[in-house]
Amino acid sequence: MTRSAAKSLRPPDDGGFRVRVLRAFILRLVTILAASVVGCDRHADVGGVELRVANWGGPANVSEFLDLDRGIQRAFEAAQADRGVRVVIEQIPGEGQYTSKLMMMHLAGNMPDVAHLDASSAAVFVDNGVMMDLSARIASDPDVDEGMFFPNVVDIARRGEKVYALPLDFTPMVIVYNRRLFDQAGVAHPKEGWTRAEFLAACAALKERPPSGGEVWFPIDFFNWMPGWYPFLLAGGGDVLTPDGRHVAGALDAPATVASLRFIADMILRDGYAPHPRVRTAVGKDLFRAELSAMTLTGHWMMLEYRRDGLDVGVVSVPHTGERATVMYACSLAIPVEARNPDLAWRFLKHMTSTEVQKLRNSTGLAISANRAAAEALATDDVEAAFLREVRFARPPWGARVERYPVIEEFGWEMMEDVLHGGAVVGVAAMRTAKLMDRRIN
Repeated sequence: MTRSAAKSLRPPDDGGFRVRVLRAFILRLVTILAASVVGCDRHADVGGVELRVANWGGPANVSEFLDLDRGIQRAFEAAQADRGVRVVIEQIPGEGQYTSKLMMMHLAGNMPDVAHLDASSAAVFVDNGVMMDLSARIASDPDVDEGMFFPNVVDIARRGEKVYALPLDFTPMVIVYNRRLFDQAGVAHPKEGWTRAEFLAACAALKERPPSGGEVWFPIDFFNWMPGWYPFLLAGGGDVLTPDGRHVAGALDAPATVASLRFIADMILRDGYAPHPRVRTAVGKDLFRAELSAMTLTGHWMMLEYRRDGLDVGVVSVPHTGERATVMYACSLAIPVEARNPDLAWRFLKHMTSTEVQKLRNSTGLAISANRAAAEALATDDVEAAFLREVRFARPPWGARVERYPVIEEFGWEMMEDVLHGGAVVGVAAMRTAKLMDRRIN
Protein backbone atom coordinates (compact mmCIF):
# COMPACT_ATOMS: atom_id res chain seq x y z
CA MET A 1 0.00 0.00 0.00
CA THR A 2 1.25 3.49 -0.73
CA ARG A 3 0.51 5.20 2.52
CA SER A 4 3.29 5.07 5.10
CA ALA A 5 1.45 2.50 7.16
CA ALA A 6 4.67 1.54 8.84
CA LYS A 7 6.76 4.55 9.84
CA SER A 8 10.46 3.97 9.40
CA LEU A 9 12.53 3.64 12.55
CA ARG A 10 16.17 4.59 12.80
CA PRO A 11 18.43 1.54 12.31
CA PRO A 12 21.40 0.90 14.56
CA ASP A 13 24.60 2.82 13.73
CA ASP A 14 27.18 0.93 11.70
CA GLY A 15 30.35 -0.34 13.39
CA GLY A 16 31.58 -0.29 16.97
CA PHE A 17 31.00 -2.18 20.16
CA ARG A 18 27.42 -0.97 20.48
CA VAL A 19 26.43 -2.62 17.19
CA ARG A 20 28.11 -5.92 18.09
CA VAL A 21 26.23 -6.03 21.38
CA LEU A 22 22.98 -5.05 19.68
CA ARG A 23 23.49 -7.66 16.98
CA ALA A 24 24.00 -10.40 19.55
CA PHE A 25 20.88 -9.29 21.40
CA ILE A 26 18.79 -9.20 18.24
CA LEU A 27 19.97 -12.66 17.20
CA ARG A 28 18.71 -14.05 20.48
CA LEU A 29 15.50 -12.02 20.35
CA VAL A 30 14.60 -13.03 16.80
CA THR A 31 15.29 -16.69 17.58
CA ILE A 32 12.64 -16.50 20.29
CA LEU A 33 10.13 -14.21 18.56
CA ALA A 34 10.54 -14.86 14.83
CA ALA A 35 7.45 -17.02 14.67
CA SER A 36 5.33 -14.42 16.45
CA VAL A 37 6.33 -11.28 14.54
CA VAL A 38 5.13 -12.64 11.22
CA GLY A 39 1.62 -13.83 10.62
CA CYS A 40 2.21 -16.96 8.59
CA ASP A 41 2.59 -20.71 8.58
CA ARG A 42 6.29 -21.45 8.10
CA HIS A 43 5.90 -25.12 7.10
CA ALA A 44 6.33 -25.61 3.36
CA ASP A 45 4.48 -28.32 1.52
CA VAL A 46 6.48 -31.52 1.16
CA GLY A 47 8.55 -31.36 -2.02
CA GLY A 48 7.47 -27.78 -2.71
CA VAL A 49 9.14 -24.39 -2.67
CA GLU A 50 8.10 -21.69 -0.22
CA LEU A 51 8.39 -18.06 -1.34
CA ARG A 52 8.34 -15.78 1.70
CA VAL A 53 6.99 -12.27 1.06
CA ALA A 54 7.13 -9.66 3.83
CA ASN A 55 4.61 -6.86 4.15
CA TRP A 56 3.46 -4.53 6.92
CA GLY A 57 0.23 -4.98 8.83
CA GLY A 58 -1.36 -7.84 10.71
CA PRO A 59 -4.24 -10.31 10.55
CA ALA A 60 -6.78 -7.54 11.23
CA ASN A 61 -5.91 -5.87 7.92
CA VAL A 62 -8.51 -7.80 5.94
CA SER A 63 -10.24 -6.09 3.04
CA GLU A 64 -11.46 -6.66 -0.47
CA PHE A 65 -8.10 -5.35 -1.68
CA LEU A 66 -6.15 -7.89 0.35
CA ASP A 67 -8.46 -10.67 -0.84
CA LEU A 68 -7.79 -9.60 -4.42
CA ASP A 69 -4.05 -9.43 -3.77
CA ARG A 70 -4.06 -12.95 -2.37
CA GLY A 71 -5.95 -14.16 -5.42
CA ILE A 72 -3.23 -12.66 -7.64
CA GLN A 73 -0.62 -14.47 -5.57
CA ARG A 74 -2.52 -17.75 -5.95
CA ALA A 75 -2.42 -17.21 -9.72
CA PHE A 76 1.35 -16.93 -9.48
CA GLU A 77 1.43 -20.24 -7.60
CA ALA A 78 -0.65 -21.88 -10.30
CA ALA A 79 1.79 -20.67 -12.96
CA GLN A 80 4.60 -22.35 -10.99
CA ALA A 81 2.65 -25.54 -10.30
CA ASP A 82 5.38 -27.80 -11.65
CA ARG A 83 7.62 -26.67 -8.78
CA GLY A 84 4.96 -26.78 -6.07
CA VAL A 85 5.47 -23.10 -5.24
CA ARG A 86 3.59 -21.67 -2.27
CA VAL A 87 3.59 -17.92 -1.57
CA VAL A 88 3.66 -17.23 2.15
CA ILE A 89 2.76 -13.66 3.11
CA GLU A 90 4.52 -12.61 6.31
CA GLN A 91 2.50 -9.75 7.73
CA ILE A 92 4.71 -7.94 10.22
CA PRO A 93 2.35 -6.34 12.76
CA GLY A 94 2.84 -3.29 14.92
CA GLU A 95 2.24 0.29 13.77
CA GLY A 96 5.54 1.88 12.82
CA GLN A 97 7.50 -1.34 13.46
CA TYR A 98 7.89 -2.85 9.99
CA THR A 99 11.29 -1.27 9.33
CA SER A 100 12.84 -2.20 12.67
CA LYS A 101 11.48 -5.76 12.66
CA LEU A 102 12.61 -6.38 9.09
CA MET A 103 16.07 -5.10 10.04
CA MET A 104 16.04 -7.55 12.96
CA MET A 105 15.33 -10.36 10.54
CA HIS A 106 18.22 -9.18 8.34
CA LEU A 107 20.66 -9.14 11.25
CA ALA A 108 19.46 -12.59 12.28
CA GLY A 109 19.91 -14.01 8.78
CA ASN A 110 16.19 -14.74 8.55
CA MET A 111 15.12 -12.51 5.67
CA PRO A 112 12.20 -13.32 3.36
CA ASP A 113 12.60 -13.76 -0.40
CA VAL A 114 10.64 -10.60 -1.23
CA ALA A 115 10.10 -7.45 0.82
CA HIS A 116 7.69 -4.58 0.33
CA LEU A 117 9.53 -1.27 0.57
CA ASP A 118 7.77 1.87 1.78
CA ALA A 119 9.33 4.89 0.05
CA SER A 120 9.41 6.69 3.40
CA SER A 121 11.94 4.19 4.77
CA ALA A 122 13.59 2.80 1.63
CA ALA A 123 16.98 4.34 2.42
CA VAL A 124 17.36 2.14 5.51
CA PHE A 125 17.43 -0.97 3.35
CA VAL A 126 18.90 0.32 0.10
CA ASP A 127 21.87 2.13 1.63
CA ASN A 128 22.85 -0.62 4.05
CA GLY A 129 23.31 -3.43 1.54
CA VAL A 130 20.13 -5.22 2.60
CA MET A 131 18.50 -5.38 -0.83
CA MET A 132 19.79 -6.83 -4.10
CA ASP A 133 20.74 -4.65 -7.09
CA LEU A 134 18.26 -5.63 -9.81
CA SER A 135 19.80 -3.66 -12.69
CA ALA A 136 21.46 -6.70 -14.29
CA ARG A 137 18.22 -8.68 -14.17
CA ILE A 138 16.30 -5.76 -15.66
CA ALA A 139 18.85 -5.36 -18.46
CA SER A 140 18.83 -9.06 -19.38
CA ASP A 141 15.11 -9.83 -19.03
CA PRO A 142 13.02 -9.20 -22.17
CA ASP A 143 9.84 -9.01 -20.07
CA VAL A 144 10.97 -6.03 -17.98
CA ASP A 145 11.98 -2.56 -19.03
CA GLU A 146 12.35 0.55 -16.91
CA GLY A 147 10.20 2.36 -19.45
CA MET A 148 7.25 0.31 -18.20
CA PHE A 149 7.20 2.42 -15.05
CA PHE A 150 6.93 6.09 -14.14
CA PRO A 151 10.60 7.16 -14.01
CA ASN A 152 10.37 9.25 -10.83
CA VAL A 153 8.80 6.26 -9.03
CA VAL A 154 11.65 3.98 -10.15
CA ASP A 155 14.10 6.63 -8.89
CA ILE A 156 12.96 6.01 -5.31
CA ALA A 157 15.11 2.87 -5.20
CA ARG A 158 17.78 3.99 -7.67
CA ARG A 159 21.37 4.75 -6.76
CA GLY A 160 23.28 5.76 -9.88
CA GLU A 161 23.02 2.88 -12.36
CA LYS A 162 21.77 0.48 -9.70
CA VAL A 163 18.07 -0.20 -9.10
CA TYR A 164 17.07 -1.98 -5.89
CA ALA A 165 13.32 -2.46 -6.34
CA LEU A 166 10.53 -2.56 -8.89
CA PRO A 167 7.74 -0.08 -8.09
CA LEU A 168 4.33 -1.51 -7.30
CA ASP A 169 2.01 1.44 -6.69
CA PHE A 170 2.11 5.02 -5.44
CA THR A 171 0.30 8.31 -5.01
CA PRO A 172 1.19 11.96 -5.33
CA MET A 173 -0.26 14.10 -2.53
CA VAL A 174 -3.06 16.33 -3.80
CA ILE A 175 -5.91 18.58 -2.70
CA VAL A 176 -9.23 16.72 -2.75
CA TYR A 177 -12.35 18.90 -2.72
CA ASN A 178 -16.07 18.30 -2.28
CA ARG A 179 -17.84 19.45 -5.44
CA ARG A 180 -21.25 19.64 -3.77
CA LEU A 181 -20.03 21.91 -0.98
CA PHE A 182 -18.29 24.22 -3.45
CA ASP A 183 -21.47 24.39 -5.55
CA GLN A 184 -23.65 24.96 -2.48
CA ALA A 185 -21.43 27.88 -1.46
CA GLY A 186 -21.42 29.28 -4.98
CA VAL A 187 -17.61 29.06 -5.14
CA ALA A 188 -15.91 28.10 -8.40
CA HIS A 189 -14.16 24.74 -8.36
CA PRO A 190 -10.37 25.03 -8.04
CA LYS A 191 -8.41 24.74 -11.27
CA GLU A 192 -5.32 22.69 -11.96
CA GLY A 193 -2.15 24.64 -11.23
CA TRP A 194 -3.90 27.14 -8.96
CA THR A 195 -1.83 29.52 -6.88
CA ARG A 196 -1.73 29.96 -3.15
CA ALA A 197 -3.47 33.35 -3.57
CA GLU A 198 -6.32 31.66 -5.45
CA PHE A 199 -6.52 28.99 -2.74
CA LEU A 200 -6.79 31.61 0.01
CA ALA A 201 -9.49 33.48 -1.92
CA ALA A 202 -11.49 30.25 -2.19
CA CYS A 203 -11.03 29.62 1.55
CA ALA A 204 -12.30 33.12 2.37
CA ALA A 205 -15.39 32.64 0.21
CA LEU A 206 -16.11 29.18 1.64
CA LYS A 207 -15.77 30.39 5.21
CA GLU A 208 -18.42 33.04 4.64
CA ARG A 209 -20.90 30.53 3.21
CA PRO A 210 -21.07 27.49 5.53
CA PRO A 211 -23.51 24.68 4.71
CA SER A 212 -26.75 24.86 6.66
CA GLY A 213 -26.89 22.85 9.85
CA GLY A 214 -23.15 22.32 10.16
CA GLU A 215 -21.93 21.96 13.76
CA VAL A 216 -18.51 23.28 12.72
CA TRP A 217 -17.25 24.42 9.35
CA PHE A 218 -13.80 24.85 7.84
CA PRO A 219 -12.78 25.38 4.22
CA ILE A 220 -9.95 22.83 4.57
CA ASP A 221 -9.29 20.04 7.03
CA PHE A 222 -5.91 19.80 8.75
CA PHE A 223 -4.17 17.53 11.21
CA ASN A 224 -0.60 17.67 12.35
CA TRP A 225 0.98 14.86 10.33
CA MET A 226 4.18 16.06 8.68
CA PRO A 227 3.98 13.80 5.58
CA GLY A 228 0.59 15.42 5.05
CA TRP A 229 1.56 19.10 5.35
CA TYR A 230 5.06 18.79 3.84
CA PRO A 231 3.66 19.30 0.28
CA PHE A 232 2.70 22.86 1.28
CA LEU A 233 6.40 23.54 1.90
CA LEU A 234 7.43 22.14 -1.50
CA ALA A 235 4.73 24.05 -3.36
CA GLY A 236 5.89 27.20 -1.59
CA GLY A 237 9.45 26.78 -2.85
CA GLY A 238 10.77 25.48 0.50
CA ASP A 239 12.03 22.19 1.86
CA VAL A 240 13.18 20.43 5.01
CA LEU A 241 16.66 19.38 3.89
CA THR A 242 19.30 21.01 1.70
CA PRO A 243 19.53 19.54 -1.83
CA ASP A 244 22.33 17.15 -0.80
CA GLY A 245 20.10 15.77 1.96
CA ARG A 246 22.73 16.40 4.63
CA HIS A 247 21.56 19.49 6.51
CA VAL A 248 18.31 20.90 7.86
CA ALA A 249 19.67 24.36 8.63
CA GLY A 250 19.54 26.37 5.43
CA ALA A 251 16.34 24.60 4.34
CA LEU A 252 13.78 24.41 7.16
CA ASP A 253 14.73 27.90 8.34
CA ALA A 254 15.06 29.37 4.83
CA PRO A 255 12.70 32.27 4.00
CA ALA A 256 10.52 30.27 1.57
CA THR A 257 10.03 27.42 4.06
CA VAL A 258 9.32 29.76 6.95
CA ALA A 259 6.77 31.59 4.79
CA SER A 260 4.98 28.30 4.09
CA LEU A 261 5.04 27.28 7.76
CA ARG A 262 3.55 30.67 8.59
CA PHE A 263 0.94 30.15 5.88
CA ILE A 264 -0.11 26.89 7.58
CA ALA A 265 -0.18 28.49 11.03
CA ASP A 266 -2.18 31.49 9.79
CA MET A 267 -4.79 29.23 8.15
CA ILE A 268 -5.46 27.77 11.59
CA LEU A 269 -4.69 30.44 14.18
CA ARG A 270 -5.47 33.69 12.36
CA ASP A 271 -8.01 33.02 9.62
CA GLY A 272 -9.85 29.95 10.88
CA TYR A 273 -9.69 28.31 7.46
CA ALA A 274 -8.50 25.03 9.00
CA PRO A 275 -9.32 23.48 12.40
CA HIS A 276 -7.05 23.76 15.40
CA PRO A 277 -6.06 20.24 16.53
CA ARG A 278 -8.06 20.76 19.74
CA VAL A 279 -11.21 21.40 17.71
CA ARG A 280 -10.60 18.39 15.52
CA THR A 281 -10.16 16.21 18.62
CA ALA A 282 -13.31 17.62 20.22
CA VAL A 283 -15.41 16.94 17.10
CA GLY A 284 -14.02 13.40 17.02
CA LYS A 285 -14.52 12.68 13.35
CA ASP A 286 -12.90 13.11 9.94
CA LEU A 287 -14.13 16.58 9.03
CA PHE A 288 -13.86 16.10 5.28
CA ARG A 289 -15.71 12.77 5.27
CA ALA A 290 -18.38 14.30 7.52
CA GLU A 291 -18.72 17.21 5.04
CA LEU A 292 -17.64 19.66 7.73
CA SER A 293 -14.80 20.86 5.52
CA ALA A 294 -14.68 21.36 1.77
CA MET A 295 -11.05 20.36 1.10
CA THR A 296 -8.29 18.15 2.43
CA LEU A 297 -4.69 17.34 1.46
CA THR A 298 -4.31 13.59 1.06
CA GLY A 299 -3.33 10.70 -1.21
CA HIS A 300 -5.09 8.25 -3.48
CA TRP A 301 -5.61 5.71 -0.68
CA MET A 302 -8.56 7.77 0.63
CA MET A 303 -10.51 7.53 -2.64
CA LEU A 304 -11.97 4.18 -1.53
CA GLU A 305 -13.38 5.73 1.63
CA TYR A 306 -14.75 8.82 -0.12
CA ARG A 307 -16.53 6.71 -2.71
CA ARG A 308 -18.01 4.48 -0.01
CA ASP A 309 -19.25 7.63 1.72
CA GLY A 310 -20.93 8.77 -1.50
CA LEU A 311 -18.88 11.99 -1.70
CA ASP A 312 -18.63 13.75 -5.05
CA VAL A 313 -14.98 14.72 -5.05
CA GLY A 314 -12.57 16.43 -7.38
CA VAL A 315 -8.77 16.44 -7.33
CA VAL A 316 -6.47 19.39 -7.89
CA SER A 317 -2.82 20.27 -7.37
CA VAL A 318 -1.37 21.65 -4.14
CA PRO A 319 -1.59 25.47 -4.40
CA HIS A 320 1.81 26.96 -5.23
CA THR A 321 3.64 30.27 -5.05
CA GLY A 322 5.65 29.89 -8.25
CA GLU A 323 6.13 26.31 -9.41
CA ARG A 324 3.91 23.28 -8.92
CA ALA A 325 5.38 20.64 -6.64
CA THR A 326 4.29 17.84 -4.34
CA VAL A 327 5.62 14.64 -2.80
CA MET A 328 4.76 11.05 -3.65
CA TYR A 329 4.52 8.04 -1.37
CA ALA A 330 5.08 4.64 -2.94
CA CYS A 331 5.39 0.92 -2.35
CA SER A 332 7.97 -1.18 -4.21
CA LEU A 333 9.06 -4.80 -4.24
CA ALA A 334 12.68 -5.71 -3.46
CA ILE A 335 14.70 -8.91 -3.14
CA PRO A 336 16.90 -9.17 -0.03
CA VAL A 337 20.51 -10.18 -0.65
CA GLU A 338 19.89 -13.13 1.69
CA ALA A 339 16.87 -14.43 -0.26
CA ARG A 340 16.91 -18.21 -0.47
CA ASN A 341 15.02 -18.21 -3.78
CA PRO A 342 16.17 -15.10 -5.70
CA ASP A 343 15.24 -16.39 -9.16
CA LEU A 344 11.73 -17.31 -8.02
CA ALA A 345 11.50 -13.95 -6.23
CA TRP A 346 12.36 -12.19 -9.50
CA ARG A 347 9.57 -14.07 -11.28
CA PHE A 348 7.20 -12.94 -8.51
CA LEU A 349 8.27 -9.30 -8.95
CA LYS A 350 7.65 -9.55 -12.68
CA HIS A 351 4.23 -11.10 -12.09
CA MET A 352 3.11 -8.47 -9.57
CA THR A 353 4.28 -5.50 -11.67
CA SER A 354 3.08 -6.77 -15.06
CA THR A 355 0.51 -4.70 -16.92
CA GLU A 356 -2.42 -7.13 -16.72
CA VAL A 357 -1.90 -7.92 -13.04
CA GLN A 358 -1.55 -4.23 -12.25
CA LYS A 359 -4.78 -3.43 -14.07
CA LEU A 360 -6.57 -5.97 -11.90
CA ARG A 361 -4.81 -5.08 -8.66
CA ASN A 362 -5.38 -1.34 -8.91
CA SER A 363 -8.93 -1.57 -10.23
CA THR A 364 -9.92 -1.32 -6.55
CA GLY A 365 -8.83 2.33 -6.56
CA LEU A 366 -6.50 2.02 -3.57
CA ALA A 367 -3.50 3.46 -5.39
CA ILE A 368 -2.04 4.39 -8.77
CA SER A 369 -0.23 1.64 -10.58
CA ALA A 370 3.46 2.36 -11.09
CA ASN A 371 3.07 0.49 -14.40
CA ARG A 372 2.33 3.31 -16.81
CA ALA A 373 0.18 1.31 -19.23
CA ALA A 374 -1.97 -0.02 -16.38
CA ALA A 375 -2.30 3.42 -14.78
CA GLU A 376 -3.34 5.03 -18.06
CA ALA A 377 -5.86 2.25 -18.75
CA LEU A 378 -7.44 2.80 -15.34
CA ALA A 379 -7.66 6.61 -15.69
CA THR A 380 -11.24 6.47 -16.93
CA ASP A 381 -12.63 9.51 -15.08
CA ASP A 382 -11.56 13.06 -14.31
CA VAL A 383 -10.37 12.18 -10.79
CA GLU A 384 -7.96 9.49 -12.00
CA ALA A 385 -6.82 11.70 -14.87
CA ALA A 386 -6.11 14.52 -12.40
CA PHE A 387 -3.97 12.21 -10.26
CA LEU A 388 -1.96 11.18 -13.31
CA ARG A 389 -1.34 14.81 -14.28
CA GLU A 390 0.23 15.39 -10.87
CA VAL A 391 2.78 12.60 -11.24
CA ARG A 392 5.34 14.69 -13.12
CA PHE A 393 5.33 17.30 -10.35
CA ALA A 394 5.85 14.72 -7.58
CA ARG A 395 9.21 13.96 -5.98
CA PRO A 396 10.18 11.04 -3.75
CA PRO A 397 10.06 11.59 0.02
CA TRP A 398 13.35 12.25 1.80
CA GLY A 399 12.98 8.91 3.57
CA ALA A 400 13.86 7.27 0.25
CA ARG A 401 17.31 8.90 0.47
CA VAL A 402 18.00 9.77 4.10
CA GLU A 403 18.03 6.97 6.67
CA ARG A 404 17.22 9.13 9.66
CA TYR A 405 14.48 11.14 8.05
CA PRO A 406 11.81 9.62 10.35
CA VAL A 407 13.60 11.44 13.18
CA ILE A 408 13.16 14.69 11.24
CA GLU A 409 9.43 13.99 10.84
CA GLU A 410 9.10 13.59 14.62
CA PHE A 411 10.85 16.92 15.16
CA GLY A 412 8.64 18.52 12.50
CA TRP A 413 5.52 17.33 14.31
CA GLU A 414 6.85 18.72 17.61
CA MET A 415 7.70 22.05 15.98
CA MET A 416 4.17 22.42 14.64
CA GLU A 417 2.76 21.46 18.03
CA ASP A 418 4.83 24.23 19.63
CA VAL A 419 3.46 26.73 17.12
CA LEU A 420 -0.17 25.67 17.33
CA HIS A 421 -0.40 24.91 21.05
CA GLY A 422 2.46 26.79 22.63
CA GLY A 423 2.38 30.06 20.74
CA ALA A 424 5.92 29.65 19.40
CA VAL A 425 6.94 32.17 16.73
CA VAL A 426 7.22 30.32 13.41
CA GLY A 427 10.61 31.67 12.34
CA VAL A 428 12.15 31.13 15.77
CA ALA A 429 10.70 27.61 16.02
CA ALA A 430 12.04 26.71 12.57
CA MET A 431 15.53 27.96 13.39
CA ARG A 432 15.64 26.15 16.74
CA THR A 433 14.24 22.94 15.26
CA ALA A 434 16.72 23.00 12.36
CA LYS A 435 19.63 23.08 14.80
CA LEU A 436 18.17 20.22 16.86
CA MET A 437 17.55 18.13 13.75
CA ASP A 438 21.08 18.65 12.45
CA ARG A 439 22.53 17.46 15.73
CA ARG A 440 20.45 14.26 15.54
CA ILE A 441 21.14 13.29 11.93
CA ASN A 442 24.79 14.36 11.55
